Formats: sequence, C-alpha cells, structure tokens
Amino acid sequence: MKKFMNNAEEMLNESLKGFGIANADLVKVYENPHFVVRLDAPVLGKVTLISGGGSGHEPLHIGYVGYGMLDAACPGEIFTSPTPDQILAAVRTATGGAGILFIVKNYAGDRMNFEMAAEMAMIEHAFMVPSDEVVTGDAAPKIPGRGMAGTVIIEKIVGAAAEAGFDLAACRKLGERANGAMRSMGVALTSCVPPAVGRPISTIGDDELELGVGIHGEPGRMRLKMMDADDLVRQMIDSIADDLSLKPGETILLYVNGLGGTPLIELYLIYNVAAKFCRDRRLKIVRSLVGNYTTSLEMAGCSITVCRLDDEFIRFWDHPVHTASLRWAR
Repeated sequence: MKKFMNNAEEMLNESLKGFGIANADLVKVYENPHFVVRLDAPVLGKVTLISGGGSGHEPLHIGYVGYGMLDAACPGEIFTSPTPDQILAAVRTATGGAGILFIVKNYAGDRMNFEMAAEMAMIEHAFMVPSDEVVTGDAAPKIPGRGMAGTVIIEKIVGAAAEAGFDLAACRKLGERANGAMRSMGVALTSCVPPAVGRPISTIGDDELELGVGIHGEPGRMRLKMMDADDLVRQMIDSIADDLSLKPGETILLYVNGLGGTPLIELYLIYNVAAKFCRDRRLKIVRSLVGNYTTSLEMAGCSITVCRLDDEFIRFWDHPVHTASLRWAR
C-alpha cells in the first residue's frame, strides 16, 4: 500500500485540517468531534440541511457545505459512520431555528447514528434517505437501493429550495421526489485500499469488472469479463432507463461520476457513449455533470446517474451554489 500519509490513525484529522485551511472563506472545521459547517452558520429562519457518512468519498459530503447546499456535514472515519456526538455537535452549531433535514444515505449504520443524534437533540427534524441505486434485475429484489452519487443531486436541489424559503416538510417532500426521479449504477475496474486495512477490499482480476458496485467497494450484481465501453454503458443505461420507466421525449440530467481512480479522459468517453444511448431512446439531455463527485478512495471505476427533470428540478439545479466542490451563478 502506497498513500500520502503520516499514519492511518491521523489521516482523517490531517485531511480535514487541510480542507479547512484551503476553504477558510467558505467553511469552519471543528475537531473533537469532527464536523464542518458553512462559515455563516447558523442561517436564521432557514431549514438546516445536515448530511454525513464515512470519509473516503470526498468531495461528498464536506465539499458540498456552503451556500445553496449543506449547512453542515459530519465525516466519519474512512468507510465508517459518523458518531452521534459528531452529529449532535453539528446540530447545535448549525441549526437556524426552522427545523433540520437530515440527508442520510441508505446505509444501516448511518441511519442508526443519525436517528440517535436526532432523538438526543430534541429538535424539530425530518429525514430524507437517498436510495438511488438500481436494484432491479435477475440478481436483485425490488427493495430500496443504497445511496450513491445521486445524493449530490438531492443535496443540490433541496439546498436551493431551503435557500428559497421552503419549510421543513416541503424540503423533505422535494428530496423524496428527486430520489424517486433518479437511478444510479456503478462499475469498478479495481478495488480500493482503506488505509487502516492496508489491502484491497476485494480482488478484481485484470480482465474483469464488477457491475453494480457500491461506493464502499461492496460486491456488485455480477462479475464480468472486460468489455468495450459501448457494451458496458449500454447495459448500464438500459438498466437505469428500465428501472425509471423512461419514455421517449422525457427531459433528463445525465451525470457520470468518477470513483476516484479514473481519469477525466475516460469519464468523458463514458459520458459520450451514455449520451448516445440516451439520444437513441429519444431522451432530452438538458443538464449534465461529469467528474469525481462521490468517490471510493482510489477505486478505478465510475457510476452513471440519470435524473428525470421537471421545471422545478431545473430551477433548483440552476440556482446559484457556492461550495468547495460545486459552484456556479446563474
């Protein structure tokens, strides 16, 4: 294992310090326990958005703290849920008095710890659980999927709505509607190496790929031999479009996310192929996103997310955002 670090135990702490220094105009980073809040927190009278999860997925979630997205994020140790005391400290620092929406990916540990913290805080709150993974097909039952790269879309849309003055119930409803309008599927060419473990989570052969992989390197729906990008992306787009029951003429956001070890030249190639198959289905791509937005340490691979758009989603997607890892003004 070769990584830029001093020791595995201090890796997260040192990384968060660097993040705070590099983005001191946007966020404040707290230690003991760790959490990140936007610099102007608390924003009084606005619904507070708090998310979090294990580290190793950067820029998720800390990179999306700021105007137009999250008010706070709680980073756990690598691939480990944040603790209730982290979440409770973030709540007490960031709450603006209009209630808290916890955006918590569909993993048992994350949900349990956020629920514990919410009960301890005794404050008006609601939960929104991203579960955008495609789970249909011969190898998977029809159950809620894991939270994947589509979490970024939810945080962006709901974050804009909160800035626009939506109340807690409306923010939650919007997030749930966005979650139902999207599906994601991942593929890995290699595994990843958590520093504390020192070895790959799994072994993917030089001539293999893992289709349907999760963002922690969990096994996917099937192990396949390497194939051309066209054949791979066709399977992914077909699975996503079928699960969403997309119809010709519908308007979509097409999002290709890198898992940490795949260069942009390959991600844009994947986007080109995915766009072709979407056009073949007569889908209208009106918004796009390509890059490393929800990673899995140094895993080589990517995920594809398709989100069905309507006028409200487009308006909130286009709403100005200013965070360390997503920013635009329109």
